[in-house]
Amino acid sequence: MKLSFLPIMMSEHVISVFDTSRGLPHFATLLFLGRFLCRFAATVPNPTRFHHHQRVPCIQDSNIGSACSKNAQIGCALTLLDADFFNDSQVLEITKGVKEFNIPIIRANRKLVASVNGGLHNPSPLVFNPEWSKEQSQGKTSRFNHPSASGIQRPNNEEDIAFMSVLELGELIKNKQITSEELTEIFLKRLRRYSPVLESVVTYTDDLAYQQAKEADKLLSQGVYLGPLHGIPYGLKDIISVPQYKTTWGSTTFKNQVLDFEAWVYKRLKSAGAVLVAKLVTGSLAYDDIWFGGRTRNPWNIEEFSTGSSAGPAACTSAGMVPFAIGSETAGSITYPAARCGVTALRPTFGSVGRTGVMSLSESLDKLGPFCRYAADCAVILDSIRGKDPDDSSSRDIPFGDPFSVDITKLTVGYLEDADMEVVHVLESKGVKVVPFKLNYTVDSVQGILNFTMDVDMLAHFDEWQRSGKDNDYEAQDQWPVELRRARAVSAVDYMQAQRARGKLIQEVKENFNVDAFIGNATDWERVCMGNLVGLPVIVVPTGFKSIPNPPPTGTRRRTTVNTGIYAPPNHDHIALALAMAYQSATNHHKQRPPIDDLGPNDTIPNPPTVSIPPRLLHL
Repeated sequence: MKLSFLPIMMSEHVISVFDTSRGLPHFATLLFLGRFLCRFAATVPNPTRFHHHQRVPCIQDSNIGSACSKNAQIGCALTLLDADFFNDSQVLEITKGVKEFNIPIIRANRKLVASVNGGLHNPSPLVFNPEWSKEQSQGKTSRFNHPSASGIQRPNNEEDIAFMSVLELGELIKNKQITSEELTEIFLKRLRRYSPVLESVVTYTDDLAYQQAKEADKLLSQGVYLGPLHGIPYGLKDIISVPQYKTTWGSTTFKNQVLDFEAWVYKRLKSAGAVLVAKLVTGSLAYDDIWFGGRTRNPWNIEEFSTGSSAGPAACTSAGMVPFAIGSETAGSITYPAARCGVTALRPTFGSVGRTGVMSLSESLDKLGPFCRYAADCAVILDSIRGKDPDDSSSRDIPFGDPFSVDITKLTVGYLEDADMEVVHVLESKGVKVVPFKLNYTVDSVQGILNFTMDVDMLAHFDEWQRSGKDNDYEAQDQWPVELRRARAVSAVDYMQAQRARGKLIQEVKENFNVDAFIGNATDWERVCMGNLVGLPVIVVPTGFKSIPNPPPTGTRRRTTVNTGIYAPPNHDHIALALAMAYQSATNHHKQRPPIDDLGPNDTIPNPPTVSIPPRLLHL
């Protein structure tokens, strides 16, 4: 072989791997390319330069085509992607994942958007913002007209105080019935009391909390009132950076990491007078509820885990350990733990809240949102944190309407087959026009598009982490390590086809969203993927409880929470919030307290738990 011909020969095989329209499946072309690279490696003086880690060596032999195992051939092929650092078992894992997971998604997307040449139809929704200015937009949106919780009196015991709404606590502080410092002490005590059971707190921020509380009390004594969050304690998911405190991302690799800059959302809450009392658990690298310190439990049923990476914010809010918390969602990390732990939570329109200082999974999917017990509190908190972040080009000054002034009798609200009908009937009784509804779209690879987008974007942010073998130290080896190894074998072409398919989905959902909002299951995986890809806001609302499976014979107060989601079009979060507030004004499910102090005679904490959370599954 003459080296001068190498570019021509390699280019043909590169095309065969990354353009499967030639008819060869990816697995076959990968083997073919592996054989080629192994043959080529046998002809060069120092083939080890292609395998500097020597984890998957090529056999140097003239009969390499028959001598190389398929595993070695694929390992050789991975050198083309500069990804020769996987060991034998990981290469087999990648091969299996590509065949069973990647290829069906690739083929579905190609059939959907790549059957006509020229790229004139189905453009990608990913848009680059070339704006260089860092000046924050001013005055583009007015703030909400927050109601006053007038006539509120301070309860006699701390338990009742802990379960008051943010607006009620704000009224107590405003009228000087309680100080921010007193309130901070109450919630720090509750955090320390229940976190050992729930495994929900990473870092207590006592010094900062008392400093901020004293400042809030001082301002109030001087006649300065900053609004409904003035002096209110809260928690942050531990992917959000706060100076001088660890931001661990829930991971063993980063558990001692300190990022000395203020996240945008933290700045917004600080300027509103809120008091940070704790950094709350995130699943490791924002995946599910397993973190380096354990696994976060559901306060309503401690035999279960809280599920979803915003596990700490959901569990702590549910248990009255904080009045509210900020979590994040890329694919279900607000909706799932909110539903499991029985709290009210808002996944806002994409771009509503700036993400500077927040660990990134996917820049076109990541969103920050509030966990509360009341929909009205979610509205207040969204109002405080929304707006253009000068360092996050995806954030915008979105002109939301005021949810407290929406006339719901002028709305038409659809309900899906899996909607909680109590919500439908309550809203109908309040004058809302409710109609059966089905959101139709033809894109059949929605779940695959979400996984391609999230996993490839995540790998781009954690490339060095994987290359250095740190994924071997990850807390749950069937989670990110598997997904990100498989993502290594997604080509740029197939990633872009997935984005074009996403663009088609967005257009079809827009055309079929012919109601003001709709009600439906908040944790259906297809709907979670669709909503995140399109950027739909949804508020998760508790709607009741049912008995746990296999309860102790002597009875138990543990419950399984029941909930539903209220979805609105992008930039119409105020509609979903208004409907949720209307429903909660007639019901009290959101006011119930989990039985963490009265588990019953047989309700000890099982270790290990007897209930496991099934893994996320793809259904093509």
